[in-house]
Amino acid sequence: MDWLQAIILGIIQGLTEFIPISSTGHLYLGRNFFGLEEAGLFLDTMLHLGTLIALVVFYKDILINLVKNPFSRITALLIIGTIPAVITGILFNDYFDSISKTGVTIGWEFLITGVFLWFADSIKKGAKKVDDISLFDSFFIGSFQAFAIFPAISRSGMTIVGALIRKMDKEAAAYFSFLLSIPAICGGIIFQLKDMVSGSVPQISFSSMLIATLSSAIFGYIAVKFMITFVKYRTLKIFAVYVWILGIIIIVLQQLSIF
Repeated sequence: MDWLQAIILGIIQGLTEFIPISSTGHLYLGRNFFGLEEAGLFLDTMLHLGTLIALVVFYKDILINLVKNPFSRITALLIIGTIPAVITGILFNDYFDSISKTGVTIGWEFLITGVFLWFADSIKKGAKKVDDISLFDSFFIGSFQAFAIFPAISRSGMTIVGALIRKMDKEAAAYFSFLLSIPAICGGIIFQLKDMVSGSVPQISFSSMLIATLSSAIFGYIAVKFMITFVKYRTLKIFAVYVWILGIIIIVLQQLSIF
C-alpha cells in the first residue's frame, strides 16, 4: 500500500463511517480496487482506530466526564445501547465474517440501507434530546445498530433511523448515534485484534499505516461535524439515492462476473 492509497482509504473510512452510506462496504470496494484484499482485517483495524480517535476528540468533554463519573446516566445508556450489537456479534460473527470476505451480498445491503434512509424522512418529527433518552430508547436504537453487522448496512444510518423512530429530534439523533458508535468501534477493534493475533499480519509499512490512520481520523472528525448539522436541516434521501445506484451497479457487475 503506497501513500496515496493510504490517504484515499483513510478518507473513505473517515467519511463513510459517519455519513450513512456504510464504511465497511466502501472499504471492501476500495481494498479490491487497489488489490489489497489480503490486508483486509489489519487495515480495517487501523482505519477504525482513526475514526475512534476522531470520536474521542469530538466527544472529549463527555468522555472526560464519564471517566470522572463512571456510573452516570450516559454510561448506562451506552452500555444498554451496545448490548444488542455485542450479542449479535458473539452469536453470528463467523457467518457474517464469511459473507464480508466474499462481498456476495453487499449490493443488496446497500439497497436495504437506502430503504431505511428514504424511510427516515417520513418519520414524524420528534423533540427528544439526549437528556430525554430512556434506557428502552437506547436499547431500541442499539438494536438497529446490530443490523450493521452486515457489511454494507450503514451503522450510522440505522442508528439515526432508530433514534428518529423513538422521537428524537434530528440533531440529537445524529449526536447520540455517533456517541453510541464509540463502544461499538472499540469492541470491533478489540475483536479484530484478537483475530489478528491468531493470523498473519500483512506487510504494510509503518508510514503507510500511520498515514491511513491519520487520514481516517481527520476526515472522520470532519464527517461527524458535518453530519450533525446536515441531518438537522437536510434530507437523508440524497444518501439513499447514492447507495441505491451503487448497489444496483454492484449487483449488475456481479451478475456479469465482472466484480
